[in-house]
Amino acid sequence: LGACNPFHHEPVTEVSRDANVNSRWRATLVTPAALVGAVQMNGTATMQPSRNNADTDFSVSIANATPGGLHPWQVHRGQCGADDGVLGSADAYRAIKVGDDGRGGATARVAMATPASGGYFVTVQASAANAEVVVACGNLAPPAQ
Repeated sequence: LGACNPFHHEPVTEVSRDANVNSRWRATLVTPAALVGAVQMNGTATMQPSRNNADTDFSVSIANATPGGLHPWQVHRGQCGADDGVLGSADAYRAIKVGDDGRGGATARVAMATPASGGYFVTVQASAANAEVVVACGNLAPPAQ
């Protein structure tokens, strides 16, 4: 009788969840107002502790970019428009390669603990040869407490 009971279920023995969900910083990337009309890139970025909690992992995704493009990107201290320097080594950030659909993404790992407070932002540059032109920027919002 118990085997035919539709309400009988085996107890859950393992729950899979993202341990970093409450420590993940998030940003929405948009094209700066000065470039609207010429470029209309958008995307998202995150900053979170790595699995070992000693390093920090970064990820960025962009859309509406020129297919085949390569875009350098970095995480900085400060806020969009008020740069206080790159977080970690600039060499840690590999360029975003844009696919045929105008989308691209990249990840980076920096040897430092994930900050608990402060201001941080993500920039995406036009190209390695034109790195002073920021085509997308987003302020990282701290995790909800």
